Amino acid sequence: MERYVLSVLVENHAGVLSRVSGLFSRRGYNIDSLTVGETYDSNRSRMTIVVQGDNYILEQIKKQLAKLVEVISIEHCEPANTVVREMALIKVCASGTARVGVIETANIFRAHIVDVGLDSVIIEVTGSEDKIESLIRLLQPFGIMELVRTGLTAMGRGNGVLS
Repeated sequence: MERYVLSVLVENHAGVLSRVSGLFSRRGYNIDSLTVGETYDSNRSRMTIVVQGDNYILEQIKKQLAKLVEVISIEHCEPANTVVREMALIKVCASGTARVGVIETANIFRAHIVDVGLDSVIIEVTGSEDKIESLIRLLQPFGIMELVRTGLTAMGRGNGVLS
């Protein structure tokens, strides 16, 4: 099974997200990650969808998405031509002497401490999935209390524009 990142430009209307996600569930395809946000044009939103499968499944998904009236364009994001990022918020136990270790670990990954409590800190990290996974692994010994990830978002490199 290969992993595919799709950038789907859609009309910014109520119910579009439901129709897209319903298309996947009706056909038994799982969405690994889904992010949606308004573009510079408030009438359009960009969906970044991560799915697993083979080339046949990828083509079927693209064909089914193309049938939806609200879908403007569909782009398969090739890794070499695309910048892909994710953001995570990680709440970590950080009392006493452990706090210094947590902060130093966050600094190594250029992560930011966005909240400090008596016994915990919340770290914000942005980057590749590998970077985020590595930080999580290093923070686990301190005790991760809570973790939230945004899912992937993508943009074409250089002059390339995802339609």
